[in-house]
Amino acid sequence: MKLTGRWQWLQRKVSRKLWLIALLYTFAGLFSVLLGIWLAPWIPPHMSGLVTPDAVGRILNILASSMLAVATFSLATLVTAHGSVTVSTSPRATALVMDNEVSRHALSVFIGTFLFSLIGLVALNAGIYGDHGHIVLFLMTVMIITLIVIALIRWIEHLSELAKVTSTVERVEAAATRALTGRARFPGIGARPCDDVAARIPATAEQVLTDQLGYVEHIDVAALLQCSAEHGVEIYVRVEPGTFAHLRTPLACVAGAPCSDVIIDTIRAAFSMGTTRTFDYDPRFGLIVLGEIASRALSPGVNDPGTAIDVIGRATRALSTWATTEAEDEDDSSTPDARVWFPTLAVDDLLEDVFGSIARDGAANLAVQIRLQKAFAALAQLGHEALRQAACRHSALAWQRAHQALAMDFERDTLLPLVLQRED
Repeated sequence: MKLTGRWQWLQRKVSRKLWLIALLYTFAGLFSVLLGIWLAPWIPPHMSGLVTPDAVGRILNILASSMLAVATFSLATLVTAHGSVTVSTSPRATALVMDNEVSRHALSVFIGTFLFSLIGLVALNAGIYGDHGHIVLFLMTVMIITLIVIALIRWIEHLSELAKVTSTVERVEAAATRALTGRARFPGIGARPCDDVAARIPATAEQVLTDQLGYVEHIDVAALLQCSAEHGVEIYVRVEPGTFAHLRTPLACVAGAPCSDVIIDTIRAAFSMGTTRTFDYDPRFGLIVLGEIASRALSPGVNDPGTAIDVIGRATRALSTWATTEAEDEDDSSTPDARVWFPTLAVDDLLEDVFGSIARDGAANLAVQIRLQKAFAALAQLGHEALRQAACRHSALAWQRAHQALAMDFERDTLLPLVLQRED
């Protein structure tokens, strides 16, 4: 995918925060106070008699007490789900349990309604609304109750699927497919894609080292393109989202002009670091987590080859989607004027990320090995030459592991015809 600019990326991160919707509900409470004060003189007296301030106060009391209990229960449920997902799938998958629109919205609504009720009660008991303004608070409360009902219905339905292994695997598959499809459409994520950036770098190029230690979360390609155009330099990006950068890791190499402090600072600012990997722009991370889930399922303590076979199918589907998605023109980055090069995904690494651990930990399981070889055969037939070569290589590696681990000769004889033969 084309990476968004730094500010758009930060806005996206903020939009996922639990406190955002709760803050909006708090503002709604404050807005109802101001609106009630402003509209009070225009509210007809007969309308204010329809609902008394005491009735509104009792409704708000019920909302405040019930929403506090519901929010506490929901948080406890999420904590339990986190523990269940950690044990049954992978600790890395827990981020997708919380980073879920339904969970995030439900918790935010419950907490936000509690805050809205508190503000309404304080304003009501302080007499801020006067004789007629409480009608505005009542109407706002009715709107909030409608939103609560919708959130509760969605939350109850979501709870039934929250900690299931299948649901977690589906979320990981969706995250991996989304990232893979984005990179397939825009291999250079806005820059010029290059299969071997290191080979293209001139000998006179200067390295720009990182001044932070962590995982690359986001790269502001637009800032790199602007830097390249303004200073007349060529920039060769050396890291991708998901790369662990230490203090001697080159973020990029610069050629065409002396690497000034301004260029160095601009390039460093374009790379956002984090303490953990994320799914958004890191296709390999999703595949790694799928492999971890399958590997845990194959452990002696779990002994669930069915989940491993399911993961193989899902990984095959994600990689097939990536291989069959056509790259789109990337505006000015598809022209020779763009002077920023970005490394494309290494196909062999993608297969190793998801299938390497499965081939290792499932080497003694014939059913898993058969499904693995069929997956390699399916990927090899997609018309993607690099993927075909990688599939053949990993098919041979999986066979070598299985040949040593399978206990019976007839199991080896069953598996051998499925192994792909390399043509090179």
